[in-house]
Amino acid sequence: MRIFPVLVLIAALASPAMAAAKTGPEDILDAARAFMEGYAGELEADDLEAEYSLGSLDPRLSLAPCAQDGIAVEFSSDPMQTTQPSLLVSCQGKRPWRMYLSVSLDIYGDALVSARPLNRGDRISQAMVTTDRVVVNAIRQGTITRPDNLIGLELKRPVRAGTPFTPHLVITPDAVSRGDHVMITARSRVFAVRTRGKALADARVGEQVLVENLSSARTVRARVIAPGQVEIAM
Repeated sequence: MRIFPVLVLIAALASPAMAAAKTGPEDILDAARAFMEGYAGELEADDLEAEYSLGSLDPRLSLAPCAQDGIAVEFSSDPMQTTQPSLLVSCQGKRPWRMYLSVSLDIYGDALVSARPLNRGDRISQAMVTTDRVVVNAIRQGTITRPDNLIGLELKRPVRAGTPFTPHLVITPDAVSRGDHVMITARSRVFAVRTRGKALADARVGEQVLVENLSSARTVRARVIAPGQVEIAM
């Protein structure tokens, strides 16, 4: 789906008398409406719905005629990041001009939300999640729409029922916890040796953690590669 920029052109006026006329507020609003209707049609392809209202213009507004390329309209900011984007309306030619028009825009789409109140540290399961229609461009962090991108993650703070899940609301849980028995793999280019150990701290996948080798009683620093598994480069 194209989001930014998107252009729409209003056809040039046909007769010389009409071409000499000024560009007034209704011309600009007509161009903006045509642009927004086209954008709403693009959103429908992604199962999104748009509701919008255009800002008002001074009825005395009078700009140079736009007879060759027509009036061009585009978003001046990403409409998926705000409910109050503005439109840049412009005309090229011998007497070019440009102006901004405010617009209120709500984009509705399905998102994963909490099915009930949840606590910080809860590990998200399917029973904690439901789907609801939300204003997606009112959530600047972006929404999570796929369950496989959410299930098993851990909440960073408490949430109320109906709260949309966002990437900033969840974290990957610890893959090992202090006191867990883990499998240590010492790996080189040609061979690998495995032994059992005990984690001395909490850590997530990709993090370093101190591990006690249960065979030698030595403490080593290893990288967590999966739940219950750490690796040492040789």
